[in-house]
Amino acid sequence: MLKQYSNFKVFAGSSHPELAKQIADILGVKLGDNKVGTFSDGEIFVETNETVRGCDVFIVQSTNNPVNDNLMELLIMIDAFKRASAGRINAVVPYYGYARQDRKAKSRDPITAKLVADLLTTAGADRVLTMDLHAAQIQGYFNIPLDHLLGMPIIADYFIKKGFMENPDVVIVSPDLGSVTRTRKLAERLHAPMAIIDKRRPKANVSEIMNIIGDIKGKTCILIDDMIDTAGTISNAANALMDLGAVEVYAACTHGVLSGPAIDRINQSAIKELVMLDTIAQPKRDDMEKFTCLSVAPLFAEAIKRITDDVPLSKLFD
Repeated sequence: MLKQYSNFKVFAGSSHPELAKQIADILGVKLGDNKVGTFSDGEIFVETNETVRGCDVFIVQSTNNPVNDNLMELLIMIDAFKRASAGRINAVVPYYGYARQDRKAKSRDPITAKLVADLLTTAGADRVLTMDLHAAQIQGYFNIPLDHLLGMPIIADYFIKKGFMENPDVVIVSPDLGSVTRTRKLAERLHAPMAIIDKRRPKANVSEIMNIIGDIKGKTCILIDDMIDTAGTISNAANALMDLGAVEVYAACTHGVLSGPAIDRINQSAIKELVMLDTIAQPKRDDMEKFTCLSVAPLFAEAIKRITDDVPLSKLFD
């Protein structure tokens, strides 16, 4: 347990109270006493049953499904603490929703990732702490400090403990061109070669495997992505790798969005194990034997400790 601090408080939104409790336990503080509920018409209300005057307040809330409800809840909590004279209000958003809408892909598209950044700032957030944004440039959408934690070291450590480091039969595979940088970083940590899957996406949430660049025949492949949503891309990629001669396929991601048919697709695919971080609370289901969930609580707790102590977070990005 870390040294106990009295100048900050950790509060949980309703999206992931278990993660907030784990973070508070590691820091040696009691989770803040607050209540989040809804009126009969669906309006969200917040009650805080302890003083926050002059405190560093950390609100742990991922903006996953239901995205709009969780986002609105976070905004209301920020506003409540601002009006209660909190010292600094820190939005801890392990999974940042709307991050995929980070640019105008075609005429008249919104840039919703920027809109969400503006909403958080306007509501009264003084800082945002998040992990593995879908697009790194979203950091520039904020006019307040944003600390961007990386989930890669946690995933890499897991595979190192499984004996995958410097294993000549292991290849790290990018499921698309957008994940090449992430794939290269994992390959460097495991001292392994990499391969790239070139695919075309005819429409949203539908992908088609076109070509694989690299040698995967007779290899154990690890597919890596920042998030898995409907699991179409990762499942198709795993099946294609097996068809082209891979021995077995693992998959890893930071954010397990797992919407729609995702869990069934993973179970029916060639993926032997899916490793993900617990930035999003996962359902309790009996058909998730393939899924391994690693905790981000120690990393977020260390980041919060460094923020409250006004010391650099740079060592957490190595």
